[in-house]
Amino acid sequence: MSKREKPNASAAGSVRIIAGQYRGRKLPVPIVDGLRPTGDRVRETVFNWLQTRVPGARCLDAFAGSGALGFEAASRYAESVVMIEADHQAAQQLKASQKLLNANHVSVLHQPFEAFAEAFAASDNQAFDGVFLDPPFRSTDFSEVFRQVQPLLARDAWIYIECPKTLPDAQAVLPEPWVTLRDKILGDVRVRLCQNQSHE
Repeated sequence: MSKREKPNASAAGSVRIIAGQYRGRKLPVPIVDGLRPTGDRVRETVFNWLQTRVPGARCLDAFAGSGALGFEAASRYAESVVMIEADHQAAQQLKASQKLLNANHVSVLHQPFEAFAEAFAASDNQAFDGVFLDPPFRSTDFSEVFRQVQPLLARDAWIYIECPKTLPDAQAVLPEPWVTLRDKILGDVRVRLCQNQSHE
């Protein structure tokens, strides 16, 4: 995940971009309570699932954290990546990493996701083709996050979800017309790829 795999965890160091135009580049990760980058194994799994979906896509990294997911998508030729991060220190590092990579197709916004979602839904901005949902485990109502993100997405969009493997299924289920395409347990987390199957 891009952050907060375990409660009360702090991390510092770097994340390495696995593939694409920024392959091998290392990006700093600040010391922020609960911030823990997605590991290589999880990202390899995720982007194997998404290898035909990310190139040319408009992507949203809704809880960006270290930026591991969003910058990996940017490296793999997403058309654009919008990163949302509520923590000031983490957001500043994301902006610094964006400049370091000269990734002009990446935008970093320092604000709570709820505020972003409300403003975007009321705007004329083009909908996203896909979203990475990796919110803080301790304080997240996943059903509410699902409700907030759906108006931001294109009709055939995909959602990547990372949540605790112990999260009750009732909280982890997306409503119709969303269906789960992939579902896997990796360590302490459950990762899923879902898609909107509405073609009306």
